[in-house]
Amino acid sequence: MMCICLIYSVFFLILSITLFMFSLNFMILDYSIIYEFDILNLNSCSIIMTILLDWMSLLFMSFVLFISSMVIYYSKEYMLGDLNLNRFIMLVCMFVFSMMLLIISPNLISILLGWDGLGLVSYCLVIYYQNIKSYNAGMLTALTNRLGDVALLISISWMMNYGSWNYIFYLNFMKNDYNMMLISTLVVFAAFTKSAQIPFSSWLPAAMAAPTPVSSLVHSSTLVTAGVYLLIRFNFVFSSNIMYLMLFISSMTMFMAGMSANLEFDLKKIIALSTLSQLGLMMSILFLGEYKLAFFHLLTHALFKALLFMCAGMIIHNLNNCQDIRYMGNLVKFMPMTCSFFNISNLSLCGIPFLSGFYSKDLILEVLSMNYLNLYIYIIFFVSTGLTTCYTIRLFYYSLFSEFNYLSLNSLMEGRIMLKGMSGLILMVIFGGSMLMWLMFPTPYFICLPFYMKIMALISIMIGGWIGYNLSIFNLNYKLKSVIFYKLSLFLVSMWNMPFISTFGVNFYPIYMGNMYYKMVDQGWSEFLGSQNIYINLKKLSLFSQFIFFNNLKLFLILLVMWMIILMLNLF
Repeated sequence: MMCICLIYSVFFLILSITLFMFSLNFMILDYSIIYEFDILNLNSCSIIMTILLDWMSLLFMSFVLFISSMVIYYSKEYMLGDLNLNRFIMLVCMFVFSMMLLIISPNLISILLGWDGLGLVSYCLVIYYQNIKSYNAGMLTALTNRLGDVALLISISWMMNYGSWNYIFYLNFMKNDYNMMLISTLVVFAAFTKSAQIPFSSWLPAAMAAPTPVSSLVHSSTLVTAGVYLLIRFNFVFSSNIMYLMLFISSMTMFMAGMSANLEFDLKKIIALSTLSQLGLMMSILFLGEYKLAFFHLLTHALFKALLFMCAGMIIHNLNNCQDIRYMGNLVKFMPMTCSFFNISNLSLCGIPFLSGFYSKDLILEVLSMNYLNLYIYIIFFVSTGLTTCYTIRLFYYSLFSEFNYLSLNSLMEGRIMLKGMSGLILMVIFGGSMLMWLMFPTPYFICLPFYMKIMALISIMIGGWIGYNLSIFNLNYKLKSVIFYKLSLFLVSMWNMPFISTFGVNFYPIYMGNMYYKMVDQGWSEFLGSQNIYINLKKLSLFSQFIFFNNLKLFLILLVMWMIILMLNLF
């Protein structure tokens, strides 16, 4: 049972290195290949499977496989004692395969196959622990993603206007075409459901019910990044109106997730909300027209987020599956290596200079400073960057430096196999950003800004860190800020009431309204004055007709007698 993890891990690692080499080759030659496999010819209809290999798809596949190999190796110890380990590893492999299919598809049909594969396998993985919470979370995840699938299906049917589903051929010259604008709107809708932008954000923290290795894979390079990758491929099609609207929504998502993470106490949910914030950042810069920067941040984010989840998994594993950060503290003494990795990936997330996250995040903020759009966008980008540092420092304070608040008798130890899996990622987290920057951009970006605008990113990081420290301090004679503003905290931590809207809003309230309608209208006045009233009147008429029908002989005789009396009266 144990060797299956090793086999898949090594296979994925070798494949990842091979694809990385191919990607470098394609990048240097500026080369891309489109394969077409004729699967079925029926009369004049041909079903063709198309594969697109260029530097972008190969590089992304290489990263997905590298992270998957480390995660599968890590699962060997994390899922130790699980009776269904083989099934778990197979599900993870199906997940990765679905993502591969989505990455290499220039065709909407094969994209839908990968897209649906991700949705279905993610449902199986979220409900893996088989309890009520998992089932609810799985259903919320699956149903939200179904909305995106429907949008893709409609865009597939609309693409029939062009005679082919290979969208890649129509991107440049169909920009102002009405049909393509409709298709691009549907694709954006699908991507927003998959990448959990407002108003579909509630499924992302709920999906934390899955085992931690799955969370590591989902939040770094597979499920949630599928939407961003699809939009990167479609970025040439968007009209300026769509871009302005989507820029606003994605920037609000980034801000909302940062605010929620600052008040959350569940370790995995804090990291999930930080993923949501970074997805908002990727989407925002994409809709500002910088698709290469969005892709760059997608790759660097994948590295440090995978490691972040692995460290969280190690901490949760050691604390008997306790995820509440208020029980943690002083972990740096018990798990020094894990905490070092945790710190490095967290600092990379903040954008501390010369770690991988810095290269993409700082570049995004500087490019934003270069082309001024409006004050709202400028402020919300820097405030969201500050919020990222804010919740990171809060996480440090609660988990690493304060007093240990868990069991008095404890035995915290770092698993050797899990540490090996994490060590494979740490070098990439430190050096990956600079390596990618030198590879992806043929000429280095040199952005000349005034001194204060140049260091604005660092200023926002420092201010965010200071606020985060002040928000998280707690001792006997100190009242928490989140308790003083209790109702506001409740509103912010519940992601602006989005989970209630997507759960209660779509099942409880419609049923309640239906019940009210049934009582007040269907069984109320409309019943009395409408159908029921007609029924009563018709019943009276039919009873009258029936009475006449049953007594027709008597009535005939009475009429005859009356007629004879009238005749006699007339004669006399």
